[in-house]
Amino acid sequence: MKKILLSVMMAAAATAASAEDAKYVFYFIGDGMGLGHVNATEAYNRDVLNSEQPLLMMTFPVASQARSYSASSPITDSAAAGTALSTGHKTKNSMIAMDPDTVAVNSIAVDFMNAGYAVGVGTTVQADDATPAAWYAHAENRGMKETIAPQAAESGLSFLAGGHFKLNGAGDAAFAEFLNVMRKGNYEIAEGYAAFNELKRKGGKFPQKVMMYSDNPTWGQVGYTIDSIPGALTCAQITDACLYTLENVSPDKFLMMIEGGNIDWAAHANDGGGVIKEILNFQDAINVAYQFYLRHPAETLIVVTADHDTGGMSLGRNGGKYDLAYADAQKISKDVFGEWTRNWGKSTENPSWEEMEKALRDKLGFWTIVPVTERETKELKDLFDETFISKKAQDEKTLYHTFNAFTAKAFSILNHHMGIGWTTTSHAGNFVPVYAVGANAQYFTGSLDNTDIPKLIKCAAGLD
Repeated sequence: MKKILLSVMMAAAATAASAEDAKYVFYFIGDGMGLGHVNATEAYNRDVLNSEQPLLMMTFPVASQARSYSASSPITDSAAAGTALSTGHKTKNSMIAMDPDTVAVNSIAVDFMNAGYAVGVGTTVQADDATPAAWYAHAENRGMKETIAPQAAESGLSFLAGGHFKLNGAGDAAFAEFLNVMRKGNYEIAEGYAAFNELKRKGGKFPQKVMMYSDNPTWGQVGYTIDSIPGALTCAQITDACLYTLENVSPDKFLMMIEGGNIDWAAHANDGGGVIKEILNFQDAINVAYQFYLRHPAETLIVVTADHDTGGMSLGRNGGKYDLAYADAQKISKDVFGEWTRNWGKSTENPSWEEMEKALRDKLGFWTIVPVTERETKELKDLFDETFISKKAQDEKTLYHTFNAFTAKAFSILNHHMGIGWTTTSHAGNFVPVYAVGANAQYFTGSLDNTDIPKLIKCAAGLD
């Protein structure tokens, strides 16, 4: 039945085709970016930034939704979702570009390259993590970093970028060998955006294959927007570098996939302010594509979606007051604050509440901007003693980080005052948004399955 419905959908799309197929395709994936995440960011955009325009992706003429379940669970992980969004096939959680029977399935990058398109892949997290990996590699498990990363060398991609690589965690020797493999595959390596710009300034023909990663990564990703890291690689810069490369390699037609991976990291941490700032950062990247679209409106397609919902984020919670302006009082991500408190607790001989109180004022705006109550202050003091004095408090473990109980409570209080609620520190099975503009954008209407999206992208480009 599913195949019949998709056939009908694609036949209808072909009948309604625009005068031109999409020659330039921008495919944006907000990792973990559920409808609640977008809604909270749009509320911040409207009520705090006082913007007269909605988020850019929300101005696109097509707005729909997609189901994200995997072949093994109603709640997908990034590997299965990344596989669905890149190949059009459902698979089990943890599997990269393989069907449930471990048979390799190709991403649409192969179809586009066979049709003469240049293809680029970029992410703000590790370039061999689940979502980008599903575009160039095949693996039974997303954790097989020694197997996944080297497959990029023979992938045919013209551009690959990320905060860094998970393979870097296997040791200097393993990563050095990987770089050698990529160079043998004719990739020019750019460590940072400045290094990429140096490639542009060199004389002669621009490289046909480029790999770029951050020269100052944070845990393998580019770093959180809210931490204001000097010189940090941004999603917009990755998009710009990818666009520059693809235009030089194949000026007549190209496809790129850009992932806003930090959205997922912040959502796993239940860091509401962090999520909002990451989605705004993601919008800057989409705007790079949108400016290109304005120059080539009849030939350009932009599709924005998410692989899954992380955290079940909502605007509204029991007892919470709605004031997203408190997101601007937050000067530090939960991940960085948690690491600071842990290191501070270990290195300080006599941890004092007064010193921590000052940190909460400076870093989160407590008491000065955020109206923390007497009851909340007492809860913080009690947890301060249990975390740093008696050391009896239990940690909070999430996918990417483990937080001490004090950090978890401080950010729970901050979320409470912003009016942001969470259902989990893992993934949720909610629908994800789909936005589209440009050539054959009308194909992406209705209630979609995530496997429909890459098939419809092929159809929009006249490849199916």
